[in-house]
Amino acid sequence: MSTIVIDRQFRGPPNSGNGGYVCGVLARGLVGPVTAMIRAPVPLDEALEFEAGPTGNRLLGPEDAVIGTGAAAMQPIPDAPVIPTLAAARAASAGYFGHTNRVHPPCFTCSNEREEGDGLRVFPGQLEGAEPGVLACVWTPHAAFGGVDGLIPPEVVWAALDCPGFFAWIEKEGRHGALLGTMTGEILTPPRVGEDYIVLAWPIAREGRKETAGVALINAEGQILARAHQVWIVMPPRPPVAA
Repeated sequence: MSTIVIDRQFRGPPNSGNGGYVCGVLARGLVGPVTAMIRAPVPLDEALEFEAGPTGNRLLGPEDAVIGTGAAAMQPIPDAPVIPTLAAARAASAGYFGHTNRVHPPCFTCSNEREEGDGLRVFPGQLEGAEPGVLACVWTPHAAFGGVDGLIPPEVVWAALDCPGFFAWIEKEGRHGALLGTMTGEILTPPRVGEDYIVLAWPIAREGRKETAGVALINAEGQILARAHQVWIVMPPRPPVAA
């Protein structure tokens, strides 16, 4: 058992940990594809207990409440439907939903109000010629996120793949709210600081309040470096505010 803190820098909603980043934390030390599940909002700037075991990990909050779990993959990871070029991904980013709408403005992954080196600034937009909801952008990891070896740590890679799956469904179905519930991912080759990578996302299926999506990180040569399957939980409409 060890103690960890999810710093406020790594937030998604204003007062909760970024889903992809937390899933990456839950995958620590596990070999091969991992399914990470977030069971409750993740407190920021608070000591949390991280319980690592040979078959899985748990993140515990106050009174040992289980906030999240990580274990060997329970869900197949889908293949990318297309491998775009850097130029096509860069062009797609111009259509990013967040350029004209405020969505989770403090989010570590997708906020365009976070500065370089503070947020990841991953801005996926509709890929020209692809099915609706197939999004892409270019992500160039900042030196602030690299280790001494120049490699990007796993939890940051998982974070880079987080929000694009949500925006794939916004592009396909229109604006709505959703929270990341489960992410099954694997990192095949860690990305490096300062290199250009393609982030790709696509919708898979919707069933009730569950939306599934695929996401991938691809290098300039078309090699997949990381990939994931996501389950998003659609939030119910907010009740009207009384006059």
